Order: sequence, then C-alpha cells, then structure tokens
Amino acid sequence: MSYLGLDEKATAETVKELNILLADYHLYYQKLRNFHWNVIGKNFFDLHEKFEELYDDAKLKVDEIAERILTLRFQPTSNLTDYLEASNLKESRSDISDSEMIKILLKDHGTLLTQMRKVVKTAESGEDEGTIDLIGAYIRELEKTSWMLDAWKMKTSENHKPT
Repeated sequence: MSYLGLDEKATAETVKELNILLADYHLYYQKLRNFHWNVIGKNFFDLHEKFEELYDDAKLKVDEIAERILTLRFQPTSNLTDYLEASNLKESRSDISDSEMIKILLKDHGTLLTQMRKVVKTAESGEDEGTIDLIGAYIRELEKTSWMLDAWKMKTSENHKPT
C-alpha cells in the first residue's frame, strides 16, 4: 500500500466488504435486467424505462467498485459462482407483478445499504477516505432511489405516512 499510504491489513478488511458489495451489485444488476425484460401491465412503459435507468447505473457501480478494489492493490471477485456464494441478495423469478418487483427492489436496497454501511465502517477504521467518499455517494443515491420507488408504490390516500 505504499503509494496510497494505507495499512495493508486494514485495507484487506475493507476489500473483503467491497467484494461482497460487488457481488451484491452483480445480482442487483441482473435482477434489474430480469425485471426490465419481464415487466407487464399498465405500468410497463414507466417501469421498463426506470429499470433500464437503474441497471445502467448499477453497471457503472459494478465497474467502479471493482476499480476501487484494484486501486487498493487487491483482486476483485469476478466469477458468477463466487458472486452467488458471496452476495447478500438472492435471484428473483421472472413471473411476478410490477408491484412485487418494486417490493423486492426496496428490500434489496435495504440490503445494499446495510452492506455499504459495513464498507464505510471498515474503511473508516483503515482511514480509507477514498472508499468512504465513493460509497457515501452511493448511499445517498440509493436512499433517494428508494424514496422514489416507495412513493411509486404508495396509495395516494396514504398522505406521506411512513410504511
């Protein structure tokens, strides 16, 4: 770690959590592709477009997470088998309603946010400001996306009551 001035042991712990996040984002990306391809019904046009927007963003984050791991001079996980084993997320069926898709994504967002916070906590102990900055931005973006998806699923009669 000499060129970054980070402790190698502490950085290895951060990378462990980053590789789990990388696996999570790969499964999240594929789930969004699944939902994009298979959404039907009256919300098709809105959700088909939204799912594409979300998977394009997830694809960029996959690359940024892997490149952060490389910047830290470690190897990113890169096999699907390893992603399935390491990820906190599970695959989803294709034959579900649009409302169920949103419900699943919101649950996954909670899981992703939990993993991101683990990364930040680990990076803080290793004084890894670069990782903290990267993942902190992801947290802010995913929280906003979660709010929007949650607002989409609310009935207008709910008047902003938390669910």
